Amino acid sequence: MSEEILINVTPQETRVAVMLQGVAQEIHIERSASRGLVGNIYLGKVARVLPGMQSAFIDIGLDRAAFLHVADIWEVRHAHHSNGGAAANAKPTKPIEHILREGQSVVVQVIKDPIGTKGARLSTQISIAGRMLVYLPQETHIGISQRIESEAERELLRSKLQQLIPEGETGGFIIRTMAEAASEADLGTDVNYLRKLWRDLIEQSQRLQAPVALYQDLSLAQRVLRDLVTDETAGIQIDSRENFSKITQFARDYTPNVVERVTLYTGERPLFDMYGVEAEIEKALGRRVDLKSGGYLIIDQTEALTTIDVNTGGFVGGRNFDDTIFKTNLEAAQSIARQLRLRNLGGIIILDFIDMENAEHKESVLGELNKALAHDRTKIGVNGFTGLGLVELTRKRTRESLAHVLCEACPVCAGRGELKTARTICYEILREVTREARQFNPREFRILASQAVIDMFLEEESQSLAMLSDFITKPVSLAVETAYSQEQYDIILM
Repeated sequence: MSEEILINVTPQETRVAVMLQGVAQEIHIERSASRGLVGNIYLGKVARVLPGMQSAFIDIGLDRAAFLHVADIWEVRHAHHSNGGAAANAKPTKPIEHILREGQSVVVQVIKDPIGTKGARLSTQISIAGRMLVYLPQETHIGISQRIESEAERELLRSKLQQLIPEGETGGFIIRTMAEAASEADLGTDVNYLRKLWRDLIEQSQRLQAPVALYQDLSLAQRVLRDLVTDETAGIQIDSRENFSKITQFARDYTPNVVERVTLYTGERPLFDMYGVEAEIEKALGRRVDLKSGGYLIIDQTEALTTIDVNTGGFVGGRNFDDTIFKTNLEAAQSIARQLRLRNLGGIIILDFIDMENAEHKESVLGELNKALAHDRTKIGVNGFTGLGLVELTRKRTRESLAHVLCEACPVCAGRGELKTARTICYEILREVTREARQFNPREFRILASQAVIDMFLEEESQSLAMLSDFITKPVSLAVETAYSQEQYDIILM
């Protein structure tokens, strides 16, 4: 099945849609304003050394000086040391004031973004991520992601990589999960890409004046070429001329086999409108997903987990009731797999299919679900039906879900998704006035509330208000405050 990737670029944000047979499967969004600094490499200048805190402030060209603690300084111990000849990196044994001095230039990498009043946190141990590998230029060993569990696969990858590293070269690598079942050619491309990056970086650090940025983590458009493009990808369309030339240049340098698949979109209609992606994004923020058969899904994201409920809706096709349920569940399984990718839902996910009596039907639905989930790049674990007939699955959280990137909790209901009714608020107000009448002795009470609450007092609850006024022997007047939400009110003592 051929995949197509669409990249929509504006100065404020980049949006990427992965399309399969004309339907959006994944949406990635990166905003310029919230693009972090983690992973960026700078040639910094030591501004101040603080022996008492065993740390230093480093000027890396940001508003606020960044912070380097002695524990994050890595010293290279060379092979000709007396420690058995193995080159190894170690945490420094010397105090910071013997390692750094003011005004000195130092190559550092950001390990934590600046937050609030704190500057960025730095390390002098550099790591650069590629698609299959992470390169550690100051290290010597080869590490392997723990998620590659098969011992044979680990050994195979280790020996493949060892053959690709030129004799007498320093530098260590970590093999990422993405590299599982990678060919030698794939690993070779990555090794060359990462070492070229490092050579360019060192060359710059010797030529330029601190403080200056030497390397910025790849932009979303570049990561698409590095991480999302596969042999199945038929084409990549991008709608910005400036970025088209940047991306083709990047492809020429680092992913030459992709160059001819990148094209500039010059159509009249916006790219995402043309392919119906805007409508898909809008739908992916809603709770309800309609199925072609007339059934539908209800998706609720909570703090602990995400629940997906399958309903038959208006669908009454099929030969009998069991058949209808089975067909709806099969269609739901495909739709759920796509929604997980599209909304980028992570963590624990509970699926409530419509109950099936037939064991074969259950097996088929699980089979369909597993088949549909196989397209997902993210690691997924599926547990079969539980005693209550639910399917539990976990999907690794790799980035924020689409709803968390694009939305925030509703200020009116504070994210509950519900409001107290106007009548509930009326009764709260009546209790509050009674309470205050015992404590204070004003001439009258004035109630400020939303239109709906005041209407309720004037109509259905007018008798309650009259009884209250009578009981406390004080007049109670009403005023609408248009800026108030339904749950807000004030009681003013006149």
